[in-house]
Amino acid sequence: MAFHSIKPVQITENIFSLISKDWFLMSAEKEGRVNPMTVAWATAGILWQKPVVMCAVRPERFTREFLDASDVFSLTVFDNSYRKMLGYCGTVSGRDQDKVKESGLTVAHSGEVPYFEECRMAILCKKLCVTPLKEEDFLGDKEFTQKWYGGDNHADGTGGGYHLLYIAEISDILVKD
Repeated sequence: MAFHSIKPVQITENIFSLISKDWFLMSAEKEGRVNPMTVAWATAGILWQKPVVMCAVRPERFTREFLDASDVFSLTVFDNSYRKMLGYCGTVSGRDQDKVKESGLTVAHSGEVPYFEECRMAILCKKLCVTPLKEEDFLGDKEFTQKWYGGDNHADGTGGGYHLLYIAEISDILVKD
């Protein structure tokens, strides 16, 4: 199947559902290798008069090395039959396994941006800003920060280091025909 390009304003699906229910694979390329990471902590909107996404990535994640090595990345959305694969890519580190190979995914490119032929939508992104969240940035509820930050990183999202926010312009959106 082929893909066609749409503008961000042409997304007809609920962006909140895409992020929280469908999840994304956030993928970047470094030295010819693509590493995907499941992301459910993101947002989309307008910033600096551009359509943007913001994704939260913990600094200890292997994917961070790939994101930092490239100016571009993709957020891919899959149909529900790929749910097990999304769970796998969110719990296994690319340091230990080649997640693309183990998942049976096929890497495609739009320019320099990697995405997967199996996805139903690929949001192609160009990084604009990376900024760290810090303990002193959080206002009020200390229980909130204690829950989400500090200690070991757990599969439910609790623990771990303070996120880096990757803010990126949406350069194109590819939708499967």
